[in-house]
Amino acid sequence: MDLKEIKADQVLDTRGLTCPMPMLKTKKTLKGLSAGQILEVIGDDPGSKNDIPDFAKKNNNEFLGFYDDDGGMTHYFIKKG
Repeated sequence: MDLKEIKADQVLDTRGLTCPMPMLKTKKTLKGLSAGQILEVIGDDPGSKNDIPDFAKKNNNEFLGFYDDDGGMTHYFIKKG
C-alpha cells in the first residue's frame, strides 16, 4: 500500500505541538470518526513516531503506517476500528 495515495477522511495538523498534545488531539479526533474511516495526522514531534502507532494498536484501531515528507513532516495513517 502506497501511503501517499491514501485519501484520508479527516486530516489532523499537529505541526509545532510537542508531547503529549499530538497524542491527545489524535485521540479526540478519532472519537469523532466512524469505524472504517481513516485519519491522517501530520506532525513534526519525533516522539509521535512511537506514541501514535502504539496508541492506535492499543485502542483497537489499525495503524496503516507513516512516512516522512521532504518538508520534515511525518504523516501517520490510522483506520478507526
